[in-house]
Amino acid sequence: MKKRFTHALFAAVAVPVLTSCLSGNATKEIDPQSSVAIFDCFNYVGNDSIYNANPLPDESSFYNPILAGWYSDPSVCTNGEGDYFLVTSTFTFFPGVPLFHSRDLVNWKQVGHVLSRPSQLRNMEKQNVSGGIFAPAIAYNPSNKTYYMITTNVGDGNFFVKTEDPFGEWSDPIKLPEVVGIDPAFFFDEDGKAYIVNNDDAPDGKPEYPGHRTVRVVEFDTTTDKCVGERKIVVNKGCRPEEKPIWCEGPHIYKENGKYYLMTAEGGTGGWHSEVIYRGDTPFGPYVPYEGNPILTQRTLDSHRPNPVTCAGHADIVKTPEGDWWGVFLAVRPVANDKENLGRETFLMPVKWTEDGWPYFLREGELVPFVVSKPGVKREECVTFGNYTRVEEFNDSTLGMEWMTLRGPVTDYYSLTKNPGFLTLECADVKSSEKAPLPFVCRRINHHCFDASTKLTFFPENNNQSAGILLLKDEAHQYYLARTRKGDAHFVEVRKVSDTGISVLGAKEVDSSLNTVVLKVKGDGLEYAFMYSVDGGNSWETVAEGVDAGFTSTAEAGGFTGTVVGVYASGAE
Repeated sequence: MKKRFTHALFAAVAVPVLTSCLSGNATKEIDPQSSVAIFDCFNYVGNDSIYNANPLPDESSFYNPILAGWYSDPSVCTNGEGDYFLVTSTFTFFPGVPLFHSRDLVNWKQVGHVLSRPSQLRNMEKQNVSGGIFAPAIAYNPSNKTYYMITTNVGDGNFFVKTEDPFGEWSDPIKLPEVVGIDPAFFFDEDGKAYIVNNDDAPDGKPEYPGHRTVRVVEFDTTTDKCVGERKIVVNKGCRPEEKPIWCEGPHIYKENGKYYLMTAEGGTGGWHSEVIYRGDTPFGPYVPYEGNPILTQRTLDSHRPNPVTCAGHADIVKTPEGDWWGVFLAVRPVANDKENLGRETFLMPVKWTEDGWPYFLREGELVPFVVSKPGVKREECVTFGNYTRVEEFNDSTLGMEWMTLRGPVTDYYSLTKNPGFLTLECADVKSSEKAPLPFVCRRINHHCFDASTKLTFFPENNNQSAGILLLKDEAHQYYLARTRKGDAHFVEVRKVSDTGISVLGAKEVDSSLNTVVLKVKGDGLEYAFMYSVDGGNSWETVAEGVDAGFTSTAEAGGFTGTVVGVYASGAE
């Protein structure tokens, strides 16, 4: 049997569309089965021109974003022995919180998920796509040699999990009822004491204006896993209260040269996003803001600049064994009118320090760099940035780490063992617009220009059954390339799912005896094209093209995720 493989091409190389997995293999042919869709492989090809036009200059260089595609709210830590771990938000997707590992901050490999069990992701079923897990923060406590990940489940409150082996299983959630608000983070001091800092409501719950928030700190006992003492407000409003700053959030505390540094985001998650820094003599402050704030933003730059990076903020920083500081942060790469389908991505930069001891990423007006060098590091095969191809052949008993489901593991709906070598998906009585676990197995879109294709064996038994490729931003912003039926006639059609229902953008009738088709979605950042093939991908029939990709962008749909693409089946559409 074939083995699943991941093929990554160096970013400066043009990426061909692979059809070997789509053309099939005699040992993997299969007949249609009642009320299920059977998928034989899934190809994802990313081919953004900016990478082809800007080859990396040397082996120590890398592209920003370092994690391309929807990897928002990054947090990073080190154990001080050369290991770095990075996590990002997953909202209502399962598994929760991807965990990446690196030895040099440049070459990252996903090694698992922190929240890999349903018991760690409670009350997800009725939350919208952008609910669930917000802003995970990872930290290492050298006093007990334990890793902690703390986060907010907006449907279940704040909690943390911990482990001594980050490559293994993490604990079940330990709830923190005293920590009200969102975006908690741990700080472990040199004296063994621990603290939790997070974003909370305005004092007494009485905001003076929309977006008025506070940052609060409480001591934490690592032996009892409980908060102790009073939670104290250390920031009210933001770094310049007279300007009525909004959403001081995503806070972290660091210590350097005997001083405590509090870093937070400000300005919301849109174009006014930024990062600011404060300094104090204790974990509880009082904290004095840096006069040069913000230390990271792109909000004052010309919106018509080429290849813009916007919405930069929500950062975390880490010190290397050599004494250098580096930071990760989220930002967005729009293509037109602030529209994009990649979501908020993870960027990496060195952190500089002023002569009087303030850290910063960029000065006002400076651009987030597209190419960054980390001297002394040898770039390995690119697996998280640049152009690459992924081929999933569904030959293993578990999905690859880049695959996700929505609001739970949905193993009642899909199987990799029922038909070995294929992904089998039930036509469940649920619609993709519902706030429910879906018969949907998906992955992130990582490029503006991409192809996503799959080989589908499926015979719809009635008008309600459908199967194919689903592009999903949220419950009301989707495109669906589906094999369908109306009476005795069979079709491949493109459906638009919106808050007003389902509309058909294009349909091509196919032979009812045709059980296997190849489906493909192409995107160029601005538009999608949807097509199918009956000869294994050698020739294509277009079902709809020039379809507005802005419909699934954050600019139009809102929310905190990027667009995902994957295989879907339904008995209710």
